[in-house]
Amino acid sequence: MVPETARALGLALLRAFGRFVDTLGGRYITTEDVGMTPADLEFVAEETEHVVGLPLSMGGSGDTSEMTGLGVYLGMKAAGKAAWGGESLEGKVVALQGFGNVGFNTAGHLLAEGAKLIVTDTYEGALERAREMRATVVEPDAIYDVECDIFAPCALGGTLNADTIPRLRCSVVAGGANNQLATDADGDELDRRGILFAPDFVINAGGIINAANELDGVYRPERAREVTERIFETTSRVIATSREEGVPTYVAANRLAERRIESVRNLRGIYRRG
Repeated sequence: MVPETARALGLALLRAFGRFVDTLGGRYITTEDVGMTPADLEFVAEETEHVVGLPLSMGGSGDTSEMTGLGVYLGMKAAGKAAWGGESLEGKVVALQGFGNVGFNTAGHLLAEGAKLIVTDTYEGALERAREMRATVVEPDAIYDVECDIFAPCALGGTLNADTIPRLRCSVVAGGANNQLATDADGDELDRRGILFAPDFVINAGGIINAANELDGVYRPERAREVTERIFETTSRVIATSREEGVPTYVAANRLAERRIESVRNLRGIYRRG
């Protein structure tokens, strides 16, 4: 397929996706994710208003990976404090599985604090960027076997499973990928092995926090950063709940989320009765 034809097809698909989102009438709001950019969302926005994460030039919040990287970094610090008694990551070895936008932005914070990086990715361009940051680069399958303090899944989901968990040589798992656990049993296995798991949907929430700040029509970057920085506190609360209730961290995170949702439902019920 010639480049011009491929591009035309890609833009048509983005607009078709926008039309589908619009049929949901605001029940679903879309934004960028793996392989998507704020520029792509411009074409989605031609078909629906239910889209966030638009370019800054359009009054949007821009690249969500910057805040995602910040949140993952803060989640690592919270997990580190629970695991080692101190939140400093200076001198800690972090194995980043995936060096796309989220991995790259997380790495910037880690290097600024003096952490050491081991990186893998399936794209040579990403690895070249990692080398420029003086990270050690390994083959994709070898990342599970490296000795590190933090293993950070920052690619696609399901990488923590029955085959890979026995190979991990870390104290903490904390990364930006979605759905890192292949099954709930894998979260139980991490807990059994004494590996502290920072639940993915807790520490990678910075991007959606950033995009959500568009919803009232005015993007406020300082507000987005302030809320994202609370990920440290939220991660600490999840770990504390895990220890208090004697459950794995992924269970504790789900319980806290369910309790928060229930409290909002109760408040709505009070307002309706009032």
